Amino acid sequence: MTSVRADQLTEAITEGAEALFAAQRADGVFDYGGSSLTSTLGTVGAVCALHFADPGGAADLIEAGVGWLKRTQAADGGWAMVPGEASEAGPTAVASAVLHLTGPEGNAAEVDAGQRWMRDSGGLEAIPHAEVVAWCRQFYGFAGWLAPADMRRFPLELALLPGLSRKLFDLRVPMVYALGLAQTRHKPLTRLQKALSRKAEPNALAAIRQVYEHEGSTGAWCEDAWVTGLVCAGLARAGLGDDMVTAAVGWFRRMMAPDGSWASGPLDLTWSMYATAGLLEAGYAGDPRLTSVKELFLRLQQDRPFTAFGCPPGFWGWSGTRGWPATLETGEIVSALCHLPGDDQAGAIRRGVTWLTLQQDTRGSWGLCVRNTKVANSGPCPHMTAQAVDGLLDSGVPADDRRVRRALSWFAKAQLPDGSFESVWYRMHTAGTSAVLQTFAKAGQADALPARRAREWLERTQLGDGSWGTGAGDPGTVEETGWAVSALLVAGAGPEVVRPGVEWLLARREPGGGWPAASVNEYVRHVCRYPNPALAHGLALKALARYRKVAGR
Repeated sequence: MTSVRADQLTEAITEGAEALFAAQRADGVFDYGGSSLTSTLGTVGAVCALHFADPGGAADLIEAGVGWLKRTQAADGGWAMVPGEASEAGPTAVASAVLHLTGPEGNAAEVDAGQRWMRDSGGLEAIPHAEVVAWCRQFYGFAGWLAPADMRRFPLELALLPGLSRKLFDLRVPMVYALGLAQTRHKPLTRLQKALSRKAEPNALAAIRQVYEHEGSTGAWCEDAWVTGLVCAGLARAGLGDDMVTAAVGWFRRMMAPDGSWASGPLDLTWSMYATAGLLEAGYAGDPRLTSVKELFLRLQQDRPFTAFGCPPGFWGWSGTRGWPATLETGEIVSALCHLPGDDQAGAIRRGVTWLTLQQDTRGSWGLCVRNTKVANSGPCPHMTAQAVDGLLDSGVPADDRRVRRALSWFAKAQLPDGSFESVWYRMHTAGTSAVLQTFAKAGQADALPARRAREWLERTQLGDGSWGTGAGDPGTVEETGWAVSALLVAGAGPEVVRPGVEWLLARREPGGGWPAASVNEYVRHVCRYPNPALAHGLALKALARYRKVAGR
């Protein structure tokens, strides 16, 4: 086996760090927006909403969005979340439906090709996510392919029980309520359902407005065109919330890209936290360029509760000054602040730890943002739980603290039979398994049975070229290799164990110091994926820096 040269490693770390800093804006954000966020779902959501909300006044926007969808249809007839990736059922279903909705004759060829792809791929029934099937069936109903009576009903009466509703729908509450409101006008209901819906309508509308106003009444929900599209379309079809619908139409006009597409939302804090984690591991804590990142983190911590999701203040989201709450970002940013110099962040760390403590599930785990939810794509999630515990440990919470012990006990129950762990936001099992193994090691439990089984799974699933992929035979990626290398080193593996992975990462460097990003990020679990360059760069840099420390190079 060849040896990794010290000068080669140093060059890769230095150039990788500078590549990250090259993406930094003056406000501290490591900005990897642009085409990486261009989204089929975002464009479908915008076009659909505009069709129902303002078909005449927004005709130019609808035409531009339709044109973009037609241009980005793959040769096989399908669409992907991000153009150029392999076709996916969810985007293909809704894209073909919205093209039929807006122009059944002019878009007939593209619609036929999309529906042919769907049939060849097993149809909606082949989508491994019941929630996505429900959204797709809504769009099929909009297109006239399903009768209103056959569309899944969104039970608006649950707005009368906000606690239960949050647990059942999590961050989908605004979308579910908006579409449920529309169904009260367009779907046949029983007398009891009508009565309950009338009683629940004020609660549902209030929850949608609470999220809207929390974000500053910008016209958007979650700064995401897909989410905003679902909410706007629902309100427009229900004839409710006219001020919000009008503002949403204005937001769509402001946010359309020159090519006629819309994005699935900025990830300012997500990009920045992963970039910062890599730079901190590489020894850049004292670099003055990280001062603006620290200020960014302090500025964007939420000081108001997110009432619609039952979340207290003290959290961070993935974007914006009033973004939606997220355990993963809150845990990661708490950890970053703990490793940045100075003491002016002490209050923010304390508030973040309090938020994590309050949001821990009764079973010991964490989900995306709502306690005790069991919603697909939200929680409970081993990866989110690991990051929450890492934040607690980095802040000084002892490993024998009850919060940590409960989480470690839950991991043992959540571990899959082969020793791996799930991750809601990232594909398959390498990410979750690596995150949990690292957490056990940080808690001084690297020899615990769940940790040993996780380590064995990672060692067993390393590919012949030294990299890691999904663990199911797929080619390796920078992200998954970075996760695995870092976790194994933290868990006590010697440099020789991960050296092939390090060599693989070094060989994948791009001109200028970065690394190629793969679609390992799950927009919807098992259904829609997208690449995140900040994640790839940050994880590769962290893995190489950690290897340099352990190998003494």
